[in-house]
Amino acid sequence: MERKVRVRFAPSPTGPLHMGGVRTALYNYLFARQRGGDFILRIEDTDSHRFVPGAEAYIMEALKWCGITIDEGVSEGGPHAPYRQSERKEIYLKYALQLVESGNAYYAFDTPEELNAIRAEAEAAGNTFAYNYEVRGKLATSLALPPDEVQRRIERGDQWVIRFRMPENEEVEMHDLIRGDVVVNTSTLDDKVLYKSADSLPTYHLANIVDDHLMEITHVIRGEEWLPSLPLHYLLYRAFGWSETQPDFAHLPLLLKPTGGGKLSKRDGDKMGFPVFPLRWVSPQGEVSHGYREDGYFPEAFINMLALLGWNPGTEQELFTMDELIAAFSLERVSKSGARFNPEKARWFNAQYLKQKSDAELAALFRPVLTEKGIEASDGKVEQVMGLMKERATFVSELWELTSFLFVAPDDYDPKAAAKFWKGDNPPRIRGLRDLLATVTDFGKENTEKSVMEWIAANEYPTGQVMNAFRLAIIGKSTGPSMFEVCEILGRDETLRRLDAILTKLGTGENA
Repeated sequence: MERKVRVRFAPSPTGPLHMGGVRTALYNYLFARQRGGDFILRIEDTDSHRFVPGAEAYIMEALKWCGITIDEGVSEGGPHAPYRQSERKEIYLKYALQLVESGNAYYAFDTPEELNAIRAEAEAAGNTFAYNYEVRGKLATSLALPPDEVQRRIERGDQWVIRFRMPENEEVEMHDLIRGDVVVNTSTLDDKVLYKSADSLPTYHLANIVDDHLMEITHVIRGEEWLPSLPLHYLLYRAFGWSETQPDFAHLPLLLKPTGGGKLSKRDGDKMGFPVFPLRWVSPQGEVSHGYREDGYFPEAFINMLALLGWNPGTEQELFTMDELIAAFSLERVSKSGARFNPEKARWFNAQYLKQKSDAELAALFRPVLTEKGIEASDGKVEQVMGLMKERATFVSELWELTSFLFVAPDDYDPKAAAKFWKGDNPPRIRGLRDLLATVTDFGKENTEKSVMEWIAANEYPTGQVMNAFRLAIIGKSTGPSMFEVCEILGRDETLRRLDAILTKLGTGENA
């Protein structure tokens, strides 16, 4: 019987969640949802020295903003609770001791000072020190000490660690769902620490294997930085006798700097002016880091952009809803090589999602800006404005600068445009245009355009000169959207007011 797919995202609360971590969570989520499986959030907080207050809450808020829903976790609960490793620590010692008893692990009593001295001695001789099969029988370990001495040290409270006993000269054959078959010889590996008596906590290697087994995880999808640990994890499953239920592994490629050289970091974002975190983060020391949410990105644009950093659908399609991503995603189409982040492409995604929003949705998002400016406008007008201008914006925050002339009449005029277009016959032509528009009762854009263009043609006026002077009067500059759409939104009374204002302020153009 095929097991139900169960995946986990297991971050450490050591700071804000990097966008690379969000991508790992996303790929896990897409994989699980496509197969009708479960997505579990497990907080791996066994490294007490690196714990950062607020980081765990940040992780959960970030996933929620991204639309990544959790089936089991710290807040949601579930059949395998608790989901915070610091609350499971009594579980791990039992399994560490089981490995000692089966001969797959051993006690080591070396102090940090002793290990530093041995390491320095090896380096002085031009060698690299590794805690492995060559040295473990010569150091203060349960493999070298008499059993009664080992027991005595434990009983008197000496600090110890439990290390995995790496087999000698064995080929470990592994399979990665993205990278294919991998073979590593154990002689190149050291004896990793699995458990420390000093804080009664396991290391990552033991805790994540035990928890993945107990939580019935079927697939481990994680960053490629964990690929060197794969042989140890394979051997741990074997040592516990869990090889039959061992999960499949997939190691995701790195997110690279925009320049392509190396892993994307906060420093890159600070230097080049883009966020690397989903949400704004304030460190315990008060350092503020930008977030995609606070910088005005839509969560669906952020997720769409992230999904395509390292995975491609095999088609030309670039815009995906979450449901479409779930349907299209496959680990087979995840790249082995790193994916270069392009901040301009991130902006492009946001612009596409802004354009896709209905005028009513955008009006609701823009309404607080109008309230802040003390501007009252009907919902209908605001929606009209959004429909006219959303093609020109990347962020909602840009809409005021783009649309302010539709809510507030210009109080001055662009000097260069005025010098170019408010001269010669143009001022009297605009006076004539004002008189024409005063007679137009239907101010819909089609009717206004028909009336104005017929008037220009009948008088044999140069269309460009008249329209640019008209635009200057209404908008205050010589660039902008269709004047007839603008006039439809402003209405006849406001259009006439603005024409009167420029005729009063600039007159015949002598002072332009």
